[in-house]
Amino acid sequence: MAIYDRYLAVRLQLSDAALPETVALVITERDLLVDSAYETLERFFDLAVRFGADRIVVYVSVLDEGVVPTIESELRTLRAPREVAVRGPDDDDPADAPIGVSIGLGGKHEFAIAVRSIAQSVADGDLAPDEIDESVVEEQLVFPTAPDLVVKTGAERLSDFMIWQSVYSELYFTDVNWQNFGERDYLRALRDYQDRQRRFGR
Repeated sequence: MAIYDRYLAVRLQLSDAALPETVALVITERDLLVDSAYETLERFFDLAVRFGADRIVVYVSVLDEGVVPTIESELRTLRAPREVAVRGPDDDDPADAPIGVSIGLGGKHEFAIAVRSIAQSVADGDLAPDEIDESVVEEQLVFPTAPDLVVKTGAERLSDFMIWQSVYSELYFTDVNWQNFGERDYLRALRDYQDRQRRFGR
């Protein structure tokens, strides 16, 4: 670890401010086509856990659905410090694992899945309309955990990412491309998070 990286790590540990318990990362399919892309993702998992994250969510935005099987295969063989659940564009099973990876499953589609499930429960008589609240919606989401911090590499654009879950998340954009994203960049994101006063919409 470089001297500056050690300095950042010490500042994080000495600060009284909380670190994010749930961290989300937004990357693209193109990011995973560069050399060492998956090794970078493994390092990201290790860093997030080392600095206090209980849950990690990775959203891979996809333009060409033909690449989904290849990406999914690679992601399922990643070395990770905790259990990983991978979900593709048509997979609506809840991802109840410490590390969740969404490949091309857009937030609008995920929300539509939840609404359909709730509507069916009402139609079946298992749920009354006045019983529907935020918790009922969240129970039907594929990725139910709301991230404290969302990290986006390469550009200031989130696309269709976790539109329900990230409404109160702290967003961190970096110009650093995924292929160059390292420990220093993640530590900077954490320091930025610690310097913020979260308001949760208030």
